[in-house]
Amino acid sequence: MTAVSLESPRHYLADAWGGAWARDVALVLAGTALITLSAFAIVPLPFTPVPITLATLGVMATGAALGPARGAASALLYLAIGALGAPVFAGGASGVLLPTFGYIVGYVVAAFIVGQLARRRADRRVLTTLALGAIGTLSLYLCGVPWLAFSLQIDLGQAVLLGVVPFLIGDALKVLALSGMLPAAWRLVARVEGRRR
Repeated sequence: MTAVSLESPRHYLADAWGGAWARDVALVLAGTALITLSAFAIVPLPFTPVPITLATLGVMATGAALGPARGAASALLYLAIGALGAPVFAGGASGVLLPTFGYIVGYVVAAFIVGQLARRRADRRVLTTLALGAIGTLSLYLCGVPWLAFSLQIDLGQAVLLGVVPFLIGDALKVLALSGMLPAAWRLVARVEGRRR
């Protein structure tokens, strides 16, 4: 009896390599490691508790490359180990009482949404990858801003000023980077598969 993969084959970059359950577990762990490492690339801002990190780029790359189930599982594992006290969040933080914890919940949502869009081949062209990244970023804001407002006891307008406005240019640059990386990776996979035939 053959093991069934969590995702349908060839929908995602990670499916360019064979395997089933063992591969899926390894990919989820690799996705969690990528998110963790990208969260350590940090630029603190003195006027907001939300730092600039590469974690949003790591989350969206993970969701697109692994698909919704494995991508969300990677982000959920990251959330769980940080919530339990491992210092994996930005700046070595952990726990659920952080003002930025809503964004970390948003990582799970964004990875799932981006994975679903990748399933529809949105990660294979620059323009559709731009849309994929914009939607993923918006989902992060929608999860992060309300928690930031609640945590700091401020209104939503102030939370947007602290948790969205300072990051718009940086997040746009991350989406641009993603829109270059993902289609290029698909072209590379097609080239490698063409040589195997």
